[in-house]
Amino acid sequence: MKYTGTTLITGANGFIGFELLKEISKDPNLKIRVTDIRDDKIKLLKKPNIEYVKSDIRDERELNTLVSGVDRIFHVAGICNLSTDFDRLKPINVDAVGKLTKIAMENGVKTYVHFSSSSVYGTYQGSPFKETDVCHPEDAYGKSKHAGEMIVSEKIKKGFNAIILRPCTVYGPGCNDGAGKVFSRPGKIAGIPGDGKKKLSNVRVEDVASAAIYLSERENSFGQTYNLADDDHPSLEEALELAAKTFGSKINKIHIPLCLLKVIAKLESPIAKLQGRIPDLEYEAIKYLYQDYYMDNEKLKATGYKLKYPNFVSSMLSMKLI
Repeated sequence: MKYTGTTLITGANGFIGFELLKEISKDPNLKIRVTDIRDDKIKLLKKPNIEYVKSDIRDERELNTLVSGVDRIFHVAGICNLSTDFDRLKPINVDAVGKLTKIAMENGVKTYVHFSSSSVYGTYQGSPFKETDVCHPEDAYGKSKHAGEMIVSEKIKKGFNAIILRPCTVYGPGCNDGAGKVFSRPGKIAGIPGDGKKKLSNVRVEDVASAAIYLSERENSFGQTYNLADDDHPSLEEALELAAKTFGSKINKIHIPLCLLKVIAKLESPIAKLQGRIPDLEYEAIKYLYQDYYMDNEKLKATGYKLKYPNFVSSMLSMKLI
């Protein structure tokens, strides 16, 4: 699939969006339009083929301007945490998806890549999550991402060339929020949650960006949903110990019961709210620590995509060099 018009990236100043922008802007001939509420990272690239437009993706009039002349969209923008209630998530994670996809169809956009989340699956049910599994989101964030997916799926039925991506825990250079931050930068690790034996699924941000671009250029990817995960499933304790080794962080190897973590999270939540921040320990995140969390990535690899960082251990060790 070739693109001669403009490629639009929403949420381009965020962790995943900026990595996507860095990767795609390596093509000096590609016209790129980006939007976000801030541009402090975007302007560091200083590339003439990048056009920044500050916009509110909830506003249909502003979306019309954004999509003008666009033939490919990477929709990354959204609220991404487990502490915001559904009513506040809905205008961004659901309603804006409906408006953007509607306008994209009206403007003849060739390809739309939708960034969803593995949270749509809910908690682990004993076998690796596959794209064909029925989704049972359990928290407000997962429900909002699933609702956004349903909008895209309905458009696909009407002939819209869309691709849905479900990344698991994303980590890598530049990650300062969410579950992936502990695997991305130095920071004290206060303890090991639970028994520490539960298995994880992770994916480097570079693979999220590269896979999104790769799939957007393959017509047989249209109408499909893809899990984004690496090949490894380290235990939580192994992953935290590796993070401490990688970044020289202090780690307390005491095991903290999950029931105690719930109490701590409940106490931190109102304090964080008063301070206008997302809690370091989100109450809704603890439920995912009771079971393993495996993601099946065979569908992605069957397309021919080669993971840049298939192995979590070697990936983490490479972070020392960045």
